[in-house]
Amino acid sequence: MTLRELNRATLARQALLARASDPLAMIEQLVALQAQLARPPFVGLWTRVAKFRREQLHALVHDKAVVRATLMRGTLHLVSAADYLALRSALQPMFTAGAKAILKDRVAGLDIAKLCAFAKSKLPATFETLRPVLAKKFPKFDDRALGYALRMHLPLVQVPTADRWAYPASSDFACAETWLGRVFAEAAPQLLVRRYLAAFGPATVRDAQIWSGLRDLGPVFEALRDELVVFRDGKRELFDLPDAPRPGEVDAPVRFLPDFDNLVLGHDDRSRVIADAHRAAIVTKNLQVKATFLVDGFVAGTWTIEAKQKTATLVLSPFGTLKKPVRAALEAEGDALVRFVEPDAATHAIKVA
Repeated sequence: MTLRELNRATLARQALLARASDPLAMIEQLVALQAQLARPPFVGLWTRVAKFRREQLHALVHDKAVVRATLMRGTLHLVSAADYLALRSALQPMFTAGAKAILKDRVAGLDIAKLCAFAKSKLPATFETLRPVLAKKFPKFDDRALGYALRMHLPLVQVPTADRWAYPASSDFACAETWLGRVFAEAAPQLLVRRYLAAFGPATVRDAQIWSGLRDLGPVFEALRDELVVFRDGKRELFDLPDAPRPGEVDAPVRFLPDFDNLVLGHDDRSRVIADAHRAAIVTKNLQVKATFLVDGFVAGTWTIEAKQKTATLVLSPFGTLKKPVRAALEAEGDALVRFVEPDAATHAIKVA
């Protein structure tokens, strides 16, 4: 596959060539939406789902069809409740290894089962409220280590509110099985790999490991090899589902992606969506991943929205000169974006930095 063919295959699965129609189905197609911040999943769905309205995602999280929970790479994601229950157990080795690597001996001797059982009786609660309660019960350990150990071993979901983006900066956490009234499926790493390829393929074993945070997925891919198709890029093997879309070098519309979007974080080799020379430009010193926009299928710059008094301004920071037709397309799409994010502003504007 050429680079552009690989790009288009990925965009097709991400609904960035043609928009989808159903928000819940879109979330499940993507496996999950990165949600370290509350607003990005709303923008991620807006750019992928035709006529998406903020109220649609509010309804899904309040109806418990979608949850905000820690998943891939130990970070917060929005995921359907069904997928959370099906996929969470496969990621537990990553959570366990992450806790061991970060906490080291800070929780040596701690009975994790007792910690989880005690915490269940105190939930829902914010971690700011919960940590001192845990420290009082387990006085030999510091409160932040206890909080992190709990987050990595007890599946938790955040409790949605009426906030604009459904979750306040400090949200209550609830025990996932109690919140959903259902239990988790057994670990199914093959299912996780298939779902990854459906959303991000064709991809290498290393790509899947970077996306998930799991370490050795090689044996899982080998067990699936006869069910998959394999493309070669030099010495690299790119695995894919046989019937997954690979549309060739078709045209790609301009699109706006939110902070931390899955598209720019879903692979080890990200050249299929962003040139290596530009990767550093979208990550800040404190590891925030900036909102970006796509031109011809590739990341061509970053964007922010400045809200001052009654005016909301979409600020584009392109990596290079924008041709007139591209600029016009970005302004048309951008006008809809800024109105979605800041609907109460009296005036909406766009500028190029």
